[in-house]
Order: sequence, then structure tokens, then C-alpha cells
Amino acid sequence: MPFLNDRVYDNGLTVLDTEATTLHICSAEPSTFAGVASVTLGNVALAGADIGAPAAGSPNGRQVTVAAKTGGSVAATGTATHYAITDTSNSRLLAAGPLQASQPLTGGNTFTTAPFTIRIPAAS
Repeated sequence: MPFLNDRVYDNGLTVLDTEATTLHICSAEPSTFAGVASVTLGNVALAGADIGAPAAGSPNGRQVTVAAKTGGSVAATGTATHYAITDTSNSRLLAAGPLQASQPLTGGNTFTTAPFTIRIPAAS
């Protein structure tokens, strides 16, 4: 892969920081915005400060950190294994991946997530 300056990575990750509106916890990893509806177990709104600015990634590349969230609303009973971050106003799935640990959930309750990172690895 060719060299990419940190600015190239940062501008891609900045979309998460500036456009993300909702964090979903899901029973499987969705691949499209429409697909989130069939696997979401609950969600919580994201504010501007919930996703940090791009920074050095570990072990390489660039990353953003998604802050811990509390008080998310559980809509369906099941086991949450993945997250999905969406831009609801533009119907975009921005990022999805596995949770650090699965969570059994019961509809009508609330959920909490630990902070996690989303990383773009450096070109090799």
C-alpha cells in the first residue's frame, strides 16, 4: 500500500466525530444503514464530545475513541455482540464492529458501554 499522510486518515475519521448521531448495540454486525434496523437491540444518542478527535493509533495508524455511554434504551431482548454508529439524518451506517464483551439485554432496561476505539491501520 502506498504512503498516506496522517491528515488523510484523520479526515476519514473526522466524519465519525462530526456526523455520528446514534450508537446502536446489535445482535450481529450490520453492513448497511437499513440493516441496522433488523439487528439493533437498543440505542443511545451521540453528542459531539462522545467521539474524540483523531489521534495516533495503537499499534499504528490513526484512531478515534468513543466515550463510555450510559442510559442507552434497550428496545429488544437479546445478546448484544456488536456496535453500529449511524448518521441518522443522512441514513448512513458510519462504522460497525464487535463489542469488547457481549452483553445480555432485556427490553425496557438500559445499557452501558465501555469506551472503545475505531482505528484505521497504517499502510504497510
